[in-house]
Parts: sequence; C-alpha cells; structure tokens
Amino acid sequence: MNLSKVRLVVTDMDGTLLNTNHEVSPLFLQLFQKLIKHDIIFVAASGRPYYGMVEKLSEIKDNMIFVAENGGLAIHQNSVFLSNPINENNLKRIITIISTVENAHPVFCTRNRAYVMSRSQQLLNLLSEYYHNYKVINDTNEIKDEVYKVALFHEESSEKYIYPHIKELESNFKVKLSATHWVDISENIANKGTAIKQIQQRYNISTEETLAFGDYNNDLEMLESAYFSFAMENAHPKVKSTARFQTKSNNDLGVETVLQKLLLEKEK
Repeated sequence: MNLSKVRLVVTDMDGTLLNTNHEVSPLFLQLFQKLIKHDIIFVAASGRPYYGMVEKLSEIKDNMIFVAENGGLAIHQNSVFLSNPINENNLKRIITIISTVENAHPVFCTRNRAYVMSRSQQLLNLLSEYYHNYKVINDTNEIKDEVYKVALFHEESSEKYIYPHIKELESNFKVKLSATHWVDISENIANKGTAIKQIQQRYNISTEETLAFGDYNNDLEMLESAYFSFAMENAHPKVKSTARFQTKSNNDLGVETVLQKLLLEKEK
C-alpha cells in the first residue's frame, strides 16, 4: 500500500475520528498541521449538522472542508459550495410515511437548527451532543427553513424497528442507517459520496489520490469514492465488506495510525 500519492483525506466523525466520548485526540490535531504542510486537502464528512461539526473542530475549521448532514450541505471557510435540501413536496411525503411508524422520533435538520417532534428523554439528552441548537415543536408547519435531512431516532434499534417500515422510500430517497439508534432520510443526490466527487472534480483529484475512513452505512458511497478506503475495527459489517482496508477502532486511534503512515511516506 503506497500512500505517497494521496492528496485528499476524508473522514467520518462519530465512530471514526471521534472516540466514544465524542472527542478529537490531541494527536490528530498535531497530524492535521502536518497534512496541511504537505498540501493535503482534509474533509470531515458527517451526519452531524454543520454547526455541530465546527464546534468539534473549531481549532482547525478554517483549513478544512465540512460535509454535513450526510452530504446535503458542504461548506469551506463559511462559503457554501454544495446544497441539496429536501424538496418541499418530497418532505410532505416523508412526513406522511414516518408519522405511521411507531416509536420513531423525528429530527428535522436545517442548516442552523434542528426541529424535534418528540418528548423522548433519551433523545433529548443526545441532542445536546449532536444537535445542540434545537427546538421542540408540535407541528411541522413551524419549520420555515430548508430541511436537509430527516433523522429518525429509536430508543433501542433503528435497524430493527424503523428501517423495515420506511424501506419503501429507498426507491426515491437516500435512506441510511447512520448509527445504532438512527436512520436518516435525504434526497437521493444528498450523500457523502456525491459531495466527495464534487470536491475531487473541484481540485482535480482522482479516486487513487483519495483516502477515506468510515464506520457506518452512511459512509458507503464516500468509501467507494476513495481507492484507499478504510473501515474502522468497530465498523458495521457492510462497511467492512465495502472498504478495501481496515484500521483500528476509533478508541484506538485508527484514523491517526493510518495518517502517521501517510505522513511517513510523504516525508521520505
């Protein structure tokens, strides 16, 4: 494996770059500065909202690209260069279908705020980490902003209790299991892979010059956009079968381990 030609590094956040305490390691921040010196473009790609990503990576936010909401929104230095919100009529259809799913707690994700139709205490506790700028609403008519993603939360398992009931939406929308408790719905074009391909075109970077890390099913298209695709040790089985390579878990500095190898080859 020769990483010396890599010009673009892309990583998911939760379960990948962040440890289980949702922290970025000091080692990563050190390695990041070296990546920049080698003119490597760095992209954080997450199901998180843009404002939540910036909060986690505030020290380095001006030197990287953010792909938020599973690829629905991409921003570089406060400039939006990709925006794929859910069409208004499509959103109405999604709302109609998800309203029939028992114990599904919807979160409507806009650029600057999340709107929540739930009183689940477990969900509300999680929102302080993932969507800290949120508002609890009683009616979706209260949402006046463009919605990029509808995230459905289940207190036990989204894969078991939500996904089977909304699978029919896959013919028209991107439906992705993004974590144990979450399944996300967005426009078909809005995925991490589409965003990465646009970045590759923008900077004239090939698949063979791209390195990507992921752990869950919302990372699949992104991993397919990179020759050097790495599944975390803690990844979903489908991610492990898609990625060409595997690294250590997010708690064992799996991303950092590969980045160290990359930098060693760059410095030869």
